[in-house]
Amino acid sequence: MSIRCRKFRRIVGTAFVCAMSTVRAEDLDEVLVVTSRLRDVAVDALPASVTVLPQETIARAGLQHFEDVMPLVPNLNWSAGTARPRYFQLRGIGELDQYQGAPNPSVGFLIDDIDFSGVGMPATTYDVEQIEVLRGPQGTAYGANALAGLVSIRTRDARPEFELRGEATAGDFGTWGGGGVIGGRIDDAGNAAFRLVAHHYGSDGFRRNAFLGRDDTNGYNEDTFRARLHWTPIEALELGFTAMLVDIDDGYDAFSIDNSRVTLADHPGVDRQRSAAGAVHVAWKGDAPFELRSVTTHADSKIGYGFDGDWGNDAAWSPYTPYDYTSHFARRRRSTSEDLRLVSKRSADDSGFGWIAGAYALDVGERNDQRDSESGVAYRLLTSDYRATNLALYGEIDWRAARRTVLSFGARAERRDADYHDREVLSGETSAFAPVDTMWGGHASLSFEESATRTWYATLARGYKAGGFNIGAAVPADRRRYEPEALWNAEAGLAWRAPDERWSTRTSFFYMRRESQQVATSQQLVPGDPLSYVFFTDNAARGRNYGLEASANWAVTRRLKVATTLGLLETAYLGYRTGDPARDAALDGRGQAHAPKYQYSLTLAYESPPGFFARADLQGVDDFYFDTSHDQRSQPYRVVNLRVGYARERWSVAAFARNLFDEQYAMRGFYFGNEPPDFPDRRYVQLADGRLVGITLDFHFE
Repeated sequence: MSIRCRKFRRIVGTAFVCAMSTVRAEDLDEVLVVTSRLRDVAVDALPASVTVLPQETIARAGLQHFEDVMPLVPNLNWSAGTARPRYFQLRGIGELDQYQGAPNPSVGFLIDDIDFSGVGMPATTYDVEQIEVLRGPQGTAYGANALAGLVSIRTRDARPEFELRGEATAGDFGTWGGGGVIGGRIDDAGNAAFRLVAHHYGSDGFRRNAFLGRDDTNGYNEDTFRARLHWTPIEALELGFTAMLVDIDDGYDAFSIDNSRVTLADHPGVDRQRSAAGAVHVAWKGDAPFELRSVTTHADSKIGYGFDGDWGNDAAWSPYTPYDYTSHFARRRRSTSEDLRLVSKRSADDSGFGWIAGAYALDVGERNDQRDSESGVAYRLLTSDYRATNLALYGEIDWRAARRTVLSFGARAERRDADYHDREVLSGETSAFAPVDTMWGGHASLSFEESATRTWYATLARGYKAGGFNIGAAVPADRRRYEPEALWNAEAGLAWRAPDERWSTRTSFFYMRRESQQVATSQQLVPGDPLSYVFFTDNAARGRNYGLEASANWAVTRRLKVATTLGLLETAYLGYRTGDPARDAALDGRGQAHAPKYQYSLTLAYESPPGFFARADLQGVDDFYFDTSHDQRSQPYRVVNLRVGYARERWSVAAFARNLFDEQYAMRGFYFGNEPPDFPDRRYVQLADGRLVGITLDFHFE
């Protein structure tokens, strides 16, 4: 056995002991329910690795976006290259870049059941009820868009009780924001209720463009509008309506020649996404032995992305000028989905069989226009269109084989038809593809309720991901398409809660095997042209991913709570093949990109009866490889966030400090030649945001 394997086993063993003895449940006063499965289930009864962040945690640990609370989720990472997270990795699996909009993300992303997979920037967190992160393939419930897992954000529903809420935030770096919520009943009987939400957040960002003399070229400008309606016209029928408009208009000026937060770009970029979306939920609960549920969604996203390709200006590159490159993408993505299912009603004692049968359809259309320019003159103009239709049938059976034993079996069959074509405007070259993928997935699970406070589970699941296209004029012709990927996941875990509810823990062990693994890589095709640094995906390897996830908390006293999470991960490419023997040999057995070996968080939360509260979060991440095209790595980092405040019945005020010690750490890295005249390969990184200090005032009437 290798030294690395022995070390990993010791870490896992220590983590398991720690999880059993010190990690405790986060909210001991209520039972958290996972709503993103085919049937709602209490978190401790779920035979899968899951993290649930309730509303209080989101408000106290976050600020504006899902990005703020991501470190509380074990084995969840993201690669930057954008202003807000779009490219997620769960257990080391996920995309690193999709500038041109590849249609098949590995991590599913839902907001109120609306599919934003691959375009998750609208994940603002004001008035969010709960965030659920399911790790491992969700082959039965979500199919091709959830190979690695699923992130589901659920906003607060309309309710008949009157509520009026407001918030204002101010901080350094020009940070300011505010929002409001109003909701209540529509009719006297309380059968119909509404909820309206509006919120704005803005900041100059954490960069200074020394060439332009500006501090806002990497800033945030984000607006959220949301409306929800809940209506029960008759006792057996429930209707829910959601409408949202999220307008993200952020700058993107994140890279610098010297890897600092001082930039020199003469054409700073943008990262914009304006998403209008809606959903209709229908639940029929008549006299039949089953319920009929329908979820219909539609989303329309307009995305603009651009950057300064050389990260400099004429003065910076003098006398080697002209050296001036810019790149811009205009993207329009529309998606419509329908999920129709029959759900059996459970008996009063939850005995016997339960079943679910459903059909799913997703239609996605996308147009991309790419413009690459040198000294203001376009030399690459690519326009592309694709449309993909996914049709799936799925089912699940739960059987309480004994009083304490539950067996679950699920399966899903899915067909994806895609149609793609593009045209390089200047050269007139065209390409077109129309592949059809037929895929299947499923799971088999065993849950054993050892006692009222301990539940064991074991799961074997198969997930899948459709093939796709590498969209971009500079991508070589033989690398334009890639085939589907499959993943097997074996997992076992324990949920353990103290009889007095003072502590609880969830611990999961997993082993994953990837077949025909889709690997993202990059390559600079033309020395001296930074825009010829292309990103593409191909089926270059098999893969192995295994590790542990533990989450939990301890109510030390009625006032003091301690929470911690831990993610351990080992990954490897197996049989890597790209046609370059030296590179293939170097990557065979190497760790996968953006897959840190450990991630952890430690939270101390204090709340006194008079109203004083405080929360401190320590979050740490190990180093990781940036890519497969080189062996450059990040550095391990630790971040501390702090919030201290005072709350009364109808108002609260809190001071916060994010990244308290101003840790400088890299979220994304490249290795290529960008500096004339010799263009030596160098390491360039995008640093995370620096320290932010501010204050938030909240008031509410109910």
